Amino acid sequence: MAISKQYLKTKPVCKVTFSILAEDAKNVSLLGSFNGWDASANPLKKLKSGIFKGTVDLDAESSYEFKYLIDETVYVNDEEADSYAWNEFAASENSVVNV
Repeated sequence: MAISKQYLKTKPVCKVTFSILAEDAKNVSLLGSFNGWDASANPLKKLKSGIFKGTVDLDAESSYEFKYLIDETVYVNDEEADSYAWNEFAASENSVVNV
């Protein structure tokens, strides 16, 4: 898993690329506070290497909680997240990205 950040010079926006290795998965979605936890909002693209990858524009100087949803059944945190936050609703931790 990996997160890369590219800050734009002209706008207070950061292009954040999320990637996760899930060779046997058919689909992976990125869910988070930035998309209302909508599984259909940010599907990731599967590369030949088995890595799913996608980029999201996020407002700079903010923090966002997120998780990956694999094959619509398994929620996974990112090992390289900036931090983790407890979520009472899910009764588990969510990954956090700070931009």
